[in-house]
Amino acid sequence: MKFYEAETDASTGYTGYLDAVHRWGLPGVQPCPTCRTGGGSPSLAYPCVDLSSLPEHELKKLSNPWPVPREEISRLAELVQPFAPPWALLKPGAQFGPLTGSGSGRFGMLFMQSSWSLYLRREALEQLRAAGVRGLHGCLIQVGFRGKNAPELLELQLELHGRIHPSCLPEGRKPPCPTCGNDRLKVPSPIVLDAASLPADVDVFRMAEAWTVILVTERFVDAVAGLGLDGVKFQELETR
Repeated sequence: MKFYEAETDASTGYTGYLDAVHRWGLPGVQPCPTCRTGGGSPSLAYPCVDLSSLPEHELKKLSNPWPVPREEISRLAELVQPFAPPWALLKPGAQFGPLTGSGSGRFGMLFMQSSWSLYLRREALEQLRAAGVRGLHGCLIQVGFRGKNAPELLELQLELHGRIHPSCLPEGRKPPCPTCGNDRLKVPSPIVLDAASLPADVDVFRMAEAWTVILVTERFVDAVAGLGLDGVKFQELETR
């Protein structure tokens, strides 16, 4: 099985833009006293996770991205965990709930505003499912569009799979920070995937070791081409 990185296809001329954010999120984290890393990553998105039943004072904390102590991140992650998928990685900056805001422009059948988010029109999602593509867990965005013929877009909630093959990592890497666990990993270019870490039962997923990278299988690429779906292109990656 071949694996590919999904990328936006600028050659299509689509102008779609979403001025929107997810409803809730874990705050950023204050800098580590040892390695001084902090902040958070919004690339870990779980749009199908509904936190609306949590107390209002907790939802307020989950609506403020300002960095907080690590102890508070751990407490909030424990609060969110029962609502999240069992495989979810609840790191600082992780996003939850539907995308909300406004949108404009022309959208393809598939759409990537950033490298870590993949949206599909509802008809594209249904066609891909009918073609046997696995792992398509779509959540309707709550975005108002200007003009007529607004697209019905769903954001994919993506499982985490796939690691970087050790052969393409630099020699003499420093060990993870003993205080916060930050491994200081810089994603190599090009990426070489560790074949043993790739899934056999889903065709689209987020890379477990590089959260801004969305990977798809050959089955996904073939289905997109066969159905004539546009908006996204694919770059084959080496596996070892």
